[in-house]
Amino acid sequence: MDFALDEEQTQVRDWVREFVRREITPLEPEVLRRERAGQPGLTGDELAELQAKARASGFFGVLTPQEYGGMGLGAVMAALLETELGRSFVPFRFGGYADNILFHGNEEQKERYLLPTISGERVSCFAITEPGAGSDAKAIRTSARRDGDDWVISGEKTFITGGHEADFTMVFAVTDRERGADGGVTCFLVDRDMGWRSEPISTMGQWGPAALVFDEVRVPSENVLGEVGGGFRLAMQWIGQGRYLLPARALGSCERLVEMAVEQARNRVTFGKPIAEYQAIQWMIADSAVEVEALRWLVLHAAWLVDQGVDSRHAQSIAKLYGGVKANEIVDRVLQIHGGMGYTRELPVERWYRELRLLRIYEGTDEIQRRTIARNLLKGHAKVTGSLG
Repeated sequence: MDFALDEEQTQVRDWVREFVRREITPLEPEVLRRERAGQPGLTGDELAELQAKARASGFFGVLTPQEYGGMGLGAVMAALLETELGRSFVPFRFGGYADNILFHGNEEQKERYLLPTISGERVSCFAITEPGAGSDAKAIRTSARRDGDDWVISGEKTFITGGHEADFTMVFAVTDRERGADGGVTCFLVDRDMGWRSEPISTMGQWGPAALVFDEVRVPSENVLGEVGGGFRLAMQWIGQGRYLLPARALGSCERLVEMAVEQARNRVTFGKPIAEYQAIQWMIADSAVEVEALRWLVLHAAWLVDQGVDSRHAQSIAKLYGGVKANEIVDRVLQIHGGMGYTRELPVERWYRELRLLRIYEGTDEIQRRTIARNLLKGHAKVTGSLG
């Protein structure tokens, strides 16, 4: 059993770490200032410029197959990179990414949607969540009915990431009400100019989702992604594509937050001595350090299972659940150690406090992860002894 990174992993990790230190971290004061003023932290042009700098060094499409111009890196490598990016709250991501289910398109769809999305010419969004169908994705009501060679879609989606910026969406609609999720849901590629509209949703953090409204939107049959009735399978494939990456990014945030707590504890003096000398502060830092280390191995283990080609859903649910809960506990302690200044919007602690809260909700709530973990154990699909038997 070898816990060391190989030479390639170390080199790639170190390059991203240096990129974050040199190009991204210096932007933090301006990003905070803009967000306090109600402005986006990064403009589209600034994000594109950063992505171009990364691409010039070969970092483009981290998980995108090499045949489509990406790096085609494995899951462990992707988790390492996401952790490094998580050490800054600046909303940066590498370019060259497309939703995994777009690779199921036919050749014409790949030319119109997949390749332009990878290159950054087009922006997509994944639309399944509805006002009455969040964790229970099978309860979607948006419908699509045949009309000649077309489909006509009506309904509303909500909390759609990137929905207000997207120029096309992968929308899931019921095409056979009797069959429902068992062969009655279809995925459609729908351009904005076909008639759907979006409305931004204001949230407590910087996540900017949107509601998507479809009012008799006409879509040609050639825009069905995959097969008619095969949409729910695609949806589950999208949802399960990489839950380990969410706690991986949170891991980087927690590393940085605990480092900030250590520095604050050393420098903040009360009653004549640094607060680092008080046991209450020491225990908060110790507990956080232990939880960061545990999260690191849960994330890397889940990613390793993905690379092995085995069923990793149980491990990913464990990492997602633990990461969401513990990241929120850690940021709360770090804010407490910073006192009043931690509560202000002058420091990034308050900003992370709002951002990390989302981790317990989106792409599978804590409750859904607990249900999944318990069900796997009770039905014998997983064992407490884990992959080591």
